[in-house]
Amino acid sequence: MSASELSSGRFRATREQDWQRLEALIGRVERGRAPSLSDEDLFELPVLYRATLSSLSVARETSLDADLVAYLESLATRAYFILYGVQPPLWHRISEFFAHAWPQAIRSMGRETLVAVSLMLIGTLAAYLMVVRDPTWFYAIVPEDLAGGRGPQASPAELRAVLYHSEGPLALFATMLFTHNAQISLMCFALGFAFGVPTVLLLLYNGCILGAFLAIHVTKGLGLQAMAWLSIHGTTELFAIGLAGAAGLHIGMAVAFPGRASRGDAAVSAGRTAAIAMLGVVVMLGVAGILEGVGRQVVQNDAARAAIGAVALIGWLFYFYVMPVRESADG
Repeated sequence: MSASELSSGRFRATREQDWQRLEALIGRVERGRAPSLSDEDLFELPVLYRATLSSLSVARETSLDADLVAYLESLATRAYFILYGVQPPLWHRISEFFAHAWPQAIRSMGRETLVAVSLMLIGTLAAYLMVVRDPTWFYAIVPEDLAGGRGPQASPAELRAVLYHSEGPLALFATMLFTHNAQISLMCFALGFAFGVPTVLLLLYNGCILGAFLAIHVTKGLGLQAMAWLSIHGTTELFAIGLAGAAGLHIGMAVAFPGRASRGDAAVSAGRTAAIAMLGVVVMLGVAGILEGVGRQVVQNDAARAAIGAVALIGWLFYFYVMPVRESADG
C-alpha cells in the first residue's frame, strides 16, 4: 500500500462519519422529507457542511486520491444547494403557508386553542350573569369609549337603531370593536412569554366584554338580534382572538414546562409555531373586517347575518381540522 493510499485511508476514517451524516440529511431533503427534520438536524446541517468544506480543502492541498476529492466536491455541492440554493417563488411560499404551514401550526396547538376558547366562554357567561342581575356592572366591565353610550340607560329603540343602521354610531362602534379585538389578539400573543398569565387574563376580560354587551341587549329584548349582528363577523374575529390566545399559551407553556430542553430552546421552538399561527390570525382579522364592513351595509336580515357567521365558522373549522386530515389520508 502506497503512502498516499494510507494517508487517504486514515483521513477518511477520522472524518467519514460526518460525511455520511451530512449525506443522510441531504438525502432526506432531496426525497421531499424536509418537514421530518428536527430542530437539531437543521442546526447540524450548516455545521456538517462547513466541516465537509474543510475536509475538501485539506484533500486538495495534500493531493489525496482523486476519487475522495470528487466525492467531497459532489457532497459539498449538494449541501450548498440545499442550504443556499435558489428560494422558491413568492407565490409558492404563500401557497405552502396556506396549504400546509398554517393549518399544521393551528392543529399542533389544539389543546391551547380549547383552553383559550373556554376562557373566553367562561368570561362571557360570568359577565352576562353579573350584568343581568345588576346592570351597573356594565360600566365596570366595558370601557366608556367602547360602550359609546350603549349601556343600561339606552332604550330598546336606541339599541335597535344601532343594530340596523349602516352608518353613524354603528360604523364608529364597529370600527372601535374591531380595533379593540385586534389589539387584544396581538397582546394575547405578545404577553404569552410571561408563563401565559397575562394571556389568560386578557381572554377572560375579552369574554367579559362580550357577555356584558349581550346582557344589555337581552334585557331589552334584542338578544337574538345582537347575536346575529355579532355573528356575521364575530365568529371569525373571536376565533382569531382564541387562536392568538392559544399561540400565547403555547409559548407560555413551553417557558413554564420546557421538558428536557432548556427554557430558551423550548421558547424558541414554540415561538416558531406560534408566529406562523399569528400570521394567519392577521389574515383572519382582515377577513373579519371585510365581513363586518360589507355585512353591516348590505345584510340587514337577522337570519342571513347568523347564516353568514355560521358558514364562516364552519369554513374555518373545516380548513384547520378536517381538510388536513383528509389530505393525509389521501396521501
